[in-house]
Amino acid sequence: QVQLVESGGGLVQPEDSLKLSCAQSGRTFNSLRLAWFRQAPGKERAFVAAIDDSARNTYYADSVRGRFTISRDNAKNTVYLQMSSLKPEDTAVYYCAARFGFAPSSIASAYPYWGQGTQVTVSS
Repeated sequence: QVQLVESGGGLVQPEDSLKLSCAQSGRTFNSLRLAWFRQAPGKERAFVAAIDDSARNTYYADSVRGRFTISRDNAKNTVYLQMSSLKPEDTAVYYCAARFGFAPSSIASAYPYWGQGTQVTVSS
């Protein structure tokens, strides 16, 4: 089984930083390709970042590149999203997603396993 639980969301001001965590309760974490997506009200679910099983390759949406960093700790069965220089347009529900395969994908439909989401609100 692949079960994911996100945490770390909250209300912050522009230019603040926030770190999200996603923990997997199963025993297959090392084999997973992992990603973060986000969905704002009235918008489609959008790709944010992805990381492969070895953590040697990472991928970012243009809108967050240089501000967000994805990482994983296989010993803790956890993937992280470190967000800095946050903007109001980053406000969304952030979801952790997982898949098996040769490489991560930026397409939401490629991920069969999802967490419940955590709210991030950036507002002054």
